[in-house]
Amino acid sequence: MKRLLNTILAILITATVFAQADLLQKANELYTKDQFKEAIDVYNQILMTNMESPEVYYNLGNAYYKTNQFTLSILNYERAKLLAPDDEDIDFNLLVANQKVVDSIQELPGIFIVRWWNSLLNSQTTDTWATLSIVGFILFLTLLGLYFFARTGEVKRISFWAGCFLIVFTIFSWSFAAKQKSRMVNHSYAIVMQPTVTVKSSPSEKGTNLFVIHEGLKVRITDKLGDWVEIRLADGNKGWLLTESIERI
Repeated sequence: MKRLLNTILAILITATVFAQADLLQKANELYTKDQFKEAIDVYNQILMTNMESPEVYYNLGNAYYKTNQFTLSILNYERAKLLAPDDEDIDFNLLVANQKVVDSIQELPGIFIVRWWNSLLNSQTTDTWATLSIVGFILFLTLLGLYFFARTGEVKRISFWAGCFLIVFTIFSWSFAAKQKSRMVNHSYAIVMQPTVTVKSSPSEKGTNLFVIHEGLKVRITDKLGDWVEIRLADGNKGWLLTESIERI
C-alpha cells in the first residue's frame, strides 16, 4: 500500500510539473504574439500553482509594462529581483519602469563597507549561497580528517589553515543564505499600489499628515499595528499608512 501511494504521489508531481511547463510555454507564446493581457492571465495562473521563479515574475513584469500597468510591472520586477538579485536584465527593466514613478526619492548615502557588504550578499542567490556553504563544510571535514591522519608537519599546517579558511567561508555563506531567505519570508519591502497616499504620524486617521507618496514607490515596512503599517523611505522619512495601500514584494 505504501509503495502504491508513493507511486501515485510521484505521478501527480510529474503531471503537475509538466502542466506548469505547458502553461509557461503557452504564456511565453502569447507574449511573443503581443497578446499581453492573455499572457498576464496565464502567468498569474502559474503563480497560483506556487511555481515561483525569476523568469515568471520577470516576464509578467514585462507584460504589465507593455499594457502600461507600471506599478504592477515594478512589483513583479522586484519579486524577480528577490529571487535573482544579480540578474542585470531585471535591474535594467526595473530602472526603466521606475522612471514612471512620480516620486523621486534620493537614497541616503550609506557607509562604503555596508554598501560593499550588501553588494556581496546580493551577488548570489539564496540557493547558491546555501550550496556553497554545504560544499565548504564538506571540504572542511575532508581537511579535518587530513589534519588528524597526516604524517608530515607540512601537510598538517596546510590542512589546518585551509580548514580555518573554509569554516569561516562556510559560516559566512550560510549566514548570507539565511539573510536572503529571511528577506523572502518576511516580505519587509512593499510597493505603493494606490495613486496617492497620505502618510500619517500615527496609526490613525486622526494622525497628522506628514507627506504624500504615489503608486509605484518602494517602501520598507518597519512596524505593524492593526490595519496600519509603519514605512520608511529611502531618504529616511517614515510614517504610517493603511496596509491596503501597499502590496508586499
